[in-house]
Amino acid sequence: MARRNRNSGRSSRGYSPRKVNTREVRQRFLIVCEGEKTEPNYFRNFRGNNQVIEIDVRGVGENPSKLVDSAKRLHTQEDEDYDQVWCVFDHDDFPPEDFNNAIQNAETWKFQVAYSNEAFELWYVLHFQFLNTGVPRSDYKNKLNSLLGYKYQKNSATIYDELFEKQPTAIKNAKNLLKQYNPHIPARDNPSTTVHLLVEELNKYAPP
Repeated sequence: MARRNRNSGRSSRGYSPRKVNTREVRQRFLIVCEGEKTEPNYFRNFRGNNQVIEIDVRGVGENPSKLVDSAKRLHTQEDEDYDQVWCVFDHDDFPPEDFNNAIQNAETWKFQVAYSNEAFELWYVLHFQFLNTGVPRSDYKNKLNSLLGYKYQKNSATIYDELFEKQPTAIKNAKNLLKQYNPHIPARDNPSTTVHLLVEELNKYAPP
């Protein structure tokens, strides 16, 4: 099967279109996303130093358990030596057992998880305000329309840049939100997200 072009869809500012010399790269990330566009578009536009980091983002369009299985396959079958493997998925309407089991299965394989309950758009909202009341997935769009001041496009290829300056606020709000839950039960913790963990990890390799 043909290999996908790993540079397709990347921001020209954040990453060089050329293949990074293996000896230059210090960290390789494999980021496997539930969504085929929303999450991949966000992470493909991440600002990074292309001499020390390489990011392979895949949008697989699968439920959490199947996504983790795909991450296993990509990690073991592809001719790449990934330093970090991240699984990015939402609770959405998936059964709680599937959501929790996917997290546990990923951890068994030493994968990292950036989950959202209920939707990835919670991460966007946290750039503007602290939110600790559950919001139906259908309401996130209207909420973002108000916060952004324009119509939110779910598969936006520019949302990373539009929110970049507010990223520290989102990280702070996400951390404080997780502190609301003790013990942590991801499928019940609505709203909650660990997307900030992946964002912080990628930020370690951003240009000075």
